[in-house]
Amino acid sequence: MELNRRTVIAGAAAAGIAATTLGGTAHATGGRKPVKTLFGKLADGTKVYSWSLENGGTRLKVLSWGGVVQSLEIPDRRGRYANVSAGFDNLEDYVAKTPYFGALIGRYGNRIGKGKFTLDGKNYQLSVNDGEQSLHGGTQGFDKRVWDVEPFVKGSDVGLHLYYTSVDGEMGYPGTLKTKVTYTLTRHGEWRIDYEATTDKATVVNLTSHVYFNLAGEGSGTIEDHELQIAASRYTPTDAGLIPTGELAKVAGTPFDFRKAKPIGRDIRVSHPQLVTAKGFDHNWVLDKGITARPEHVATLRDPSSGRTMKIATNEPGLQFYSGNFLDGTLTGPSGRTYRQGDALCLETQHFPDSPNKPKFPSTVLRPGQTYRTTTIHTFGC
Repeated sequence: MELNRRTVIAGAAAAGIAATTLGGTAHATGGRKPVKTLFGKLADGTKVYSWSLENGGTRLKVLSWGGVVQSLEIPDRRGRYANVSAGFDNLEDYVAKTPYFGALIGRYGNRIGKGKFTLDGKNYQLSVNDGEQSLHGGTQGFDKRVWDVEPFVKGSDVGLHLYYTSVDGEMGYPGTLKTKVTYTLTRHGEWRIDYEATTDKATVVNLTSHVYFNLAGEGSGTIEDHELQIAASRYTPTDAGLIPTGELAKVAGTPFDFRKAKPIGRDIRVSHPQLVTAKGFDHNWVLDKGITARPEHVATLRDPSSGRTMKIATNEPGLQFYSGNFLDGTLTGPSGRTYRQGDALCLETQHFPDSPNKPKFPSTVLRPGQTYRTTTIHTFGC
């Protein structure tokens, strides 16, 4: 299925000033313009800005560097706010150390085996940055680029348009790709991401967001007590390089069965070959709904200690659940606490890893005249 056949909701409906209740506390929503501040400078003097948004009880800070979500604050059952996104409080660490904390990922989210693929009879060699594989767009993916940012207020919604043009040949990818990503906070406190891209030459595209979540709060410790539900009966097993084998395996009777909500820690140490290879969960779930015209609910994450919940809706066919397996205590967040294995998790809506080399997987090919569009919505509650 070609990407131009994805159609999504074109934007949140405009509404008047309202008040929404989140975590038992009423929060006024009035569509206030995002606030821009200087976050830091790159070695070449390029300025990187932080944009602060607040609406419907949700607070979001976004960097022009990599489109990074630097913080995401939501209240708990008592109305107390916490940042639920892992990250740093300075630009230097994002540039030198980050494992994709909060970043926009492109051109291709997840892995492409040996960094190679063939399109229309032509072979392409991509930047390799994960052993033999190309991961998240290569050594200088979209997460390491400065994006142009345009704030907006539309009715009771507030948000940011982020723009980046990837030139033909960048990281080995064909075609000049013009990318627009829109972050919106709705009057109900939902965080919506709309991805859009066009190309002048046939290419492959798979954009996603790489926020590391801990609903108990950044730096609060393990996410193994979080309860997760994923609406998927199958997943894509991987080889030793974490590249899908091509099999769509059933989750029934395995640790990968999240069709009913369960604590993440329940099965994470089961001696299953796939868990041993990945050091935990780092796999793509094949969503039962497939590719849909509109975003549909696919996952729910809940932290029993705070009562915070997050529901995810998307029109994508896959969801990568990564349980923070490679956090090793060497990184320190804004709280001053270090991040250890399993202290945060990612839920990345996507097409499948290595799709350019797996003809039976949904296609990630984008051609001139087509427009790549996909949407993911995060809904928070208590």
